[in-house]
Amino acid sequence: MQSGDFKLDRRKFSIGVLSGVASSATGIGAETPTTAAPNDRMPAIFVAHGSPLSIDDAGWMAGLGKWAKEMPKPRAILMISAHWVDRPITLGATRTVPLTYDFYGFPQRYYSMKYNAPGAPALAKRVKELLAGSDKVADAPDRGLDHGAYVPLLGMYPGAEIPVLQLSIPTMEPAPLIALGRRLAPLRREGVLIVGSGFLTHNLRTIDFSPTAKTPAWAAEFDAWAAESLRHRDTTSLTQYREKAPGVQMALPTHEHFVPVLVALGASLDVNESVTFPITGFMGGSFTQRSVQFG
Repeated sequence: MQSGDFKLDRRKFSIGVLSGVASSATGIGAETPTTAAPNDRMPAIFVAHGSPLSIDDAGWMAGLGKWAKEMPKPRAILMISAHWVDRPITLGATRTVPLTYDFYGFPQRYYSMKYNAPGAPALAKRVKELLAGSDKVADAPDRGLDHGAYVPLLGMYPGAEIPVLQLSIPTMEPAPLIALGRRLAPLRREGVLIVGSGFLTHNLRTIDFSPTAKTPAWAAEFDAWAAESLRHRDTTSLTQYREKAPGVQMALPTHEHFVPVLVALGASLDVNESVTFPITGFMGGSFTQRSVQFG
Protein backbone atom coordinates (compact mmCIF):
# COMPACT_ATOMS: atom_id res chain seq x y z
CA MET A 1 0.00 0.00 0.00
CA GLN A 2 1.53 3.31 -1.02
CA SER A 3 1.09 6.73 0.51
CA GLY A 4 -0.74 7.91 -2.58
CA ASP A 5 -3.67 5.68 -1.61
CA PHE A 6 -4.40 7.92 1.35
CA LYS A 7 -5.50 11.53 1.61
CA LEU A 8 -3.95 14.17 3.81
CA ASP A 9 -6.05 16.93 5.31
CA ARG A 10 -3.33 19.43 6.14
CA ARG A 11 -5.81 21.74 7.85
CA LYS A 12 -6.22 19.07 10.50
CA PHE A 13 -2.72 17.58 10.27
CA SER A 14 -4.25 14.19 9.49
CA ILE A 15 -3.15 11.14 7.57
CA GLY A 16 -6.17 9.53 6.02
CA VAL A 17 -5.39 5.93 6.86
CA LEU A 18 -7.77 4.10 9.08
CA SER A 19 -9.00 0.77 10.32
CA GLY A 20 -12.06 0.07 12.39
CA VAL A 21 -12.07 -1.21 15.96
CA ALA A 22 -14.56 0.08 18.50
CA SER A 23 -13.85 0.33 22.21
CA SER A 24 -16.37 -0.46 24.87
CA ALA A 25 -18.48 2.52 25.83
CA THR A 26 -18.57 3.78 29.37
CA GLY A 27 -20.38 7.11 29.09
CA ILE A 28 -19.64 10.16 31.19
CA GLY A 29 -18.16 9.28 34.53
CA ALA A 30 -16.56 10.99 37.52
CA GLU A 31 -12.79 11.26 37.68
CA THR A 32 -12.46 8.57 40.30
CA PRO A 33 -9.17 7.14 41.62
CA THR A 34 -7.87 3.98 40.02
CA THR A 35 -4.56 2.39 40.91
CA ALA A 36 -2.49 5.59 41.03
CA ALA A 37 -2.37 6.96 44.56
CA PRO A 38 -2.33 10.78 44.93
CA ASN A 39 1.35 10.89 45.91
CA ASP A 40 2.58 8.63 43.12
CA ARG A 41 4.32 10.35 40.25
CA MET A 42 2.90 9.16 36.96
CA PRO A 43 5.33 8.95 34.05
CA ALA A 44 5.24 11.49 31.26
CA ILE A 45 5.29 9.74 27.89
CA PHE A 46 5.52 10.19 24.15
CA VAL A 47 3.74 7.59 22.04
CA ALA A 48 4.21 6.94 18.34
CA HIS A 49 0.54 6.77 17.49
CA GLY A 50 0.81 5.29 14.03
CA SER A 51 -1.80 5.75 11.38
CA PRO A 52 -5.27 4.44 12.22
CA LEU A 53 -4.25 1.33 10.27
CA SER A 54 -2.13 0.56 13.33
CA ILE A 55 -5.30 -0.60 15.08
CA ASP A 56 -5.06 -3.71 12.87
CA ASP A 57 -1.41 -4.25 13.74
CA ALA A 58 -1.78 -6.83 16.51
CA GLY A 59 1.87 -6.57 17.51
CA TRP A 60 1.80 -2.80 17.85
CA MET A 61 -1.48 -2.79 19.79
CA ALA A 62 -0.20 -5.55 22.08
CA GLY A 63 2.95 -3.53 22.70
CA LEU A 64 0.91 -0.50 23.68
CA GLY A 65 -1.27 -2.60 25.97
CA LYS A 66 1.74 -4.20 27.64
CA TRP A 67 3.32 -0.79 28.16
CA ALA A 68 0.16 0.58 29.78
CA LYS A 69 -0.05 -2.38 32.16
CA GLU A 70 3.52 -1.75 33.30
CA MET A 71 2.66 1.80 34.40
CA PRO A 72 0.40 2.80 37.29
CA LYS A 73 -3.13 3.24 36.06
CA PRO A 74 -3.85 6.96 35.75
CA ARG A 75 -6.74 8.87 37.27
CA ALA A 76 -6.94 10.92 34.05
CA ILE A 77 -5.01 11.44 30.82
CA LEU A 78 -3.86 14.76 29.34
CA MET A 79 -3.31 14.20 25.62
CA ILE A 80 -1.23 16.43 23.33
CA SER A 81 -1.69 15.11 19.78
CA ALA A 82 0.13 16.10 16.59
CA HIS A 83 -3.27 16.40 14.95
CA TRP A 84 -4.47 19.44 16.88
CA VAL A 85 -2.43 22.59 16.38
CA ASP A 86 -4.30 25.63 17.65
CA ARG A 87 -3.37 28.94 19.28
CA PRO A 88 -3.91 29.91 22.05
CA ILE A 89 -3.71 26.72 24.07
CA THR A 90 -7.15 25.17 23.72
CA LEU A 91 -8.81 22.43 25.72
CA GLY A 92 -11.12 19.94 24.04
CA ALA A 93 -14.48 18.70 25.22
CA THR A 94 -14.87 17.98 28.92
CA ARG A 95 -17.78 15.62 28.28
CA THR A 96 -18.12 12.59 26.04
CA VAL A 97 -18.65 13.80 22.46
CA PRO A 98 -18.17 12.11 19.07
CA LEU A 99 -14.62 11.54 17.89
CA THR A 100 -12.99 13.90 15.42
CA TYR A 101 -12.62 11.86 12.21
CA ASP A 102 -9.78 13.91 10.75
CA PHE A 103 -9.55 12.05 7.43
CA TYR A 104 -11.72 11.62 4.37
CA GLY A 105 -12.38 9.26 1.48
CA PHE A 106 -12.71 6.02 3.45
CA PRO A 107 -15.39 3.36 3.78
CA GLN A 108 -18.22 4.32 6.09
CA ARG A 109 -17.29 1.84 8.81
CA TYR A 110 -14.24 3.92 9.62
CA TYR A 111 -16.50 6.79 10.64
CA SER A 112 -18.34 4.61 13.13
CA MET A 113 -15.45 4.01 15.52
CA LYS A 114 -16.08 4.85 19.17
CA TYR A 115 -13.86 5.71 22.11
CA ASN A 116 -16.35 6.94 24.69
CA ALA A 117 -13.94 7.94 27.44
CA PRO A 118 -15.41 10.06 30.21
CA GLY A 119 -14.76 13.78 30.03
CA ALA A 120 -12.31 15.37 32.44
CA PRO A 121 -13.73 18.70 33.67
CA ALA A 122 -11.73 18.62 36.91
CA LEU A 123 -8.52 18.15 34.92
CA ALA A 124 -9.46 21.04 32.63
CA LYS A 125 -9.93 23.27 35.66
CA ARG A 126 -6.57 22.18 37.09
CA VAL A 127 -4.76 22.83 33.78
CA LYS A 128 -6.17 26.35 33.75
CA GLU A 129 -4.95 26.87 37.31
CA LEU A 130 -1.44 25.73 36.42
CA LEU A 131 -1.28 27.96 33.33
CA ALA A 132 -2.89 31.02 34.88
CA GLY A 133 -0.75 34.10 34.46
CA SER A 134 1.51 32.53 31.84
CA ASP A 135 -0.72 31.29 29.03
CA LYS A 136 -4.16 32.15 27.75
CA VAL A 137 -6.34 29.03 27.64
CA ALA A 138 -9.41 28.69 25.42
CA ASP A 139 -12.12 26.03 25.30
CA ALA A 140 -13.42 23.95 22.40
CA PRO A 141 -16.32 22.19 24.15
CA ASP A 142 -17.49 20.27 21.08
CA ARG A 143 -14.12 18.98 19.85
CA GLY A 144 -13.75 15.24 20.28
CA LEU A 145 -10.53 13.25 20.39
CA ASP A 146 -8.73 13.00 17.04
CA HIS A 147 -7.01 9.88 15.73
CA GLY A 148 -3.68 10.93 17.20
CA ALA A 149 -5.38 10.54 20.57
CA TYR A 150 -7.81 7.66 20.22
CA VAL A 151 -5.63 5.31 18.15
CA PRO A 152 -2.97 4.85 20.88
CA LEU A 153 -5.63 4.90 23.59
CA LEU A 154 -7.40 1.98 21.92
CA GLY A 155 -4.20 0.00 22.37
CA MET A 156 -3.33 1.23 25.85
CA TYR A 157 -6.71 1.58 27.56
CA PRO A 158 -9.25 -0.15 25.29
CA GLY A 159 -12.00 -0.06 27.91
CA ALA A 160 -12.21 3.75 27.58
CA GLU A 161 -12.81 4.01 31.33
CA ILE A 162 -10.22 6.71 32.09
CA PRO A 163 -11.17 10.42 31.71
CA VAL A 164 -9.28 12.04 28.82
CA LEU A 165 -8.67 15.71 28.07
CA GLN A 166 -7.00 16.87 24.87
CA LEU A 167 -4.86 20.01 24.79
CA SER A 168 -3.83 21.72 21.56
CA ILE A 169 -0.26 22.42 20.45
CA PRO A 170 0.00 26.23 20.50
CA THR A 171 3.33 26.62 18.71
CA MET A 172 6.02 24.76 16.80
CA GLU A 173 8.80 26.46 18.77
CA PRO A 174 10.65 24.04 21.07
CA ALA A 175 11.48 26.26 24.05
CA PRO A 176 7.89 27.34 24.80
CA LEU A 177 6.69 23.74 24.50
CA ILE A 178 9.32 22.52 26.95
CA ALA A 179 8.26 25.34 29.29
CA LEU A 180 4.62 24.28 28.88
CA GLY A 181 5.48 20.75 29.93
CA ARG A 182 7.32 22.09 32.93
CA ARG A 183 4.24 24.04 34.05
CA LEU A 184 2.06 20.96 33.63
CA ALA A 185 4.47 18.70 35.57
CA PRO A 186 2.59 18.95 38.92
CA LEU A 187 -0.20 16.91 37.32
CA ARG A 188 2.07 13.88 37.46
CA ARG A 189 1.81 13.83 41.26
CA GLU A 190 -1.96 14.05 40.95
CA GLY A 191 -2.37 10.80 39.05
CA VAL A 192 -2.43 12.33 35.56
CA LEU A 193 -0.63 10.69 32.66
CA ILE A 194 0.77 13.39 30.36
CA VAL A 195 0.92 11.99 26.83
CA GLY A 196 2.56 13.52 23.79
CA SER A 197 1.43 11.71 20.63
CA GLY A 198 3.09 11.91 17.24
CA PHE A 199 6.04 10.45 15.33
CA LEU A 200 9.71 11.29 15.77
CA THR A 201 10.07 10.92 11.99
CA HIS A 202 7.17 11.80 9.71
CA ASN A 203 7.65 12.18 5.96
CA LEU A 204 4.56 10.97 4.09
CA ARG A 205 6.36 11.18 0.73
CA THR A 206 8.71 8.39 1.78
CA ILE A 207 6.24 5.91 3.26
CA ASP A 208 6.69 2.43 1.80
CA PHE A 209 4.61 -0.56 2.89
CA SER A 210 6.15 -2.96 0.41
CA PRO A 211 7.64 -6.21 1.78
CA THR A 212 11.12 -5.10 0.68
CA ALA A 213 10.96 -1.64 2.29
CA LYS A 214 14.20 -0.63 3.95
CA THR A 215 14.82 2.09 6.51
CA PRO A 216 16.72 4.94 4.82
CA ALA A 217 19.93 6.13 6.45
CA TRP A 218 18.53 9.56 7.23
CA ALA A 219 15.64 8.05 9.21
CA ALA A 220 17.90 5.72 11.18
CA GLU A 221 20.34 8.53 11.93
CA PHE A 222 17.65 10.92 13.06
CA ASP A 223 16.05 8.25 15.25
CA ALA A 224 19.40 7.43 16.89
CA TRP A 225 20.14 11.13 17.47
CA ALA A 226 16.71 11.70 19.01
CA ALA A 227 17.09 8.67 21.27
CA GLU A 228 20.46 9.83 22.55
CA SER A 229 19.29 13.42 23.08
CA LEU A 230 16.14 12.31 24.89
CA ARG A 231 18.01 9.74 26.99
CA HIS A 232 20.21 12.54 28.34
CA ARG A 233 17.36 15.06 28.39
CA ASP A 234 19.62 17.33 26.39
CA THR A 235 17.43 20.41 26.17
CA THR A 236 20.11 22.42 24.38
CA SER A 237 20.27 19.98 21.46
CA LEU A 238 16.55 19.31 21.42
CA THR A 239 15.69 23.00 21.43
CA GLN A 240 17.94 23.35 18.38
CA TYR A 241 16.97 20.07 16.70
CA ARG A 242 16.18 21.77 13.39
CA GLU A 243 19.83 22.85 13.13
CA LYS A 244 21.58 20.00 14.97
CA ALA A 245 19.81 16.75 14.12
CA PRO A 246 21.12 14.65 11.21
CA GLY A 247 18.61 14.10 8.43
CA VAL A 248 16.09 16.48 9.97
CA GLN A 249 14.93 17.99 6.68
CA MET A 250 13.94 14.57 5.36
CA ALA A 251 12.70 13.29 8.71
CA LEU A 252 10.44 16.25 9.37
CA PRO A 253 9.19 18.28 6.40
CA THR A 254 6.73 19.65 8.98
CA HIS A 255 7.17 19.54 12.73
CA GLU A 256 3.82 18.91 14.40
CA HIS A 257 4.51 15.18 14.85
CA PHE A 258 7.84 15.72 16.61
CA VAL A 259 7.10 18.56 19.02
CA PRO A 260 4.69 16.69 21.37
CA VAL A 261 7.74 14.87 22.76
CA LEU A 262 9.06 18.23 23.95
CA VAL A 263 6.02 18.76 26.18
CA ALA A 264 6.57 15.34 27.78
CA LEU A 265 10.27 16.16 28.16
CA GLY A 266 9.46 19.44 29.88
CA ALA A 267 7.30 17.63 32.42
CA SER A 268 10.36 15.54 33.33
CA LEU A 269 13.04 18.16 33.78
CA ASP A 270 12.63 18.98 37.46
CA VAL A 271 13.07 15.42 38.73
CA ASN A 272 15.91 12.92 38.47
CA GLU A 273 14.34 9.98 36.66
CA SER A 274 15.03 7.39 34.02
CA VAL A 275 14.30 7.68 30.31
CA THR A 276 13.30 4.47 28.53
CA PHE A 277 12.00 3.45 25.11
CA PRO A 278 9.21 0.88 25.55
CA ILE A 279 8.55 0.54 21.80
CA THR A 280 11.11 0.88 18.99
CA GLY A 281 11.49 -0.14 15.37
CA PHE A 282 10.23 1.23 12.05
CA MET A 283 7.06 0.95 9.98
CA GLY A 284 6.47 2.06 6.41
CA GLY A 285 10.22 2.16 5.87
CA SER A 286 11.04 5.53 7.41
CA PHE A 287 8.57 6.00 10.29
CA THR A 288 10.18 5.29 13.64
CA GLN A 289 7.88 3.67 16.20
CA ARG A 290 10.11 4.85 19.04
CA SER A 291 8.04 5.78 22.07
CA VAL A 292 9.48 7.40 25.17
CA GLN A 293 8.82 7.14 28.90
CA PHE A 294 10.13 9.67 31.38
CA GLY A 295 10.03 8.18 34.85
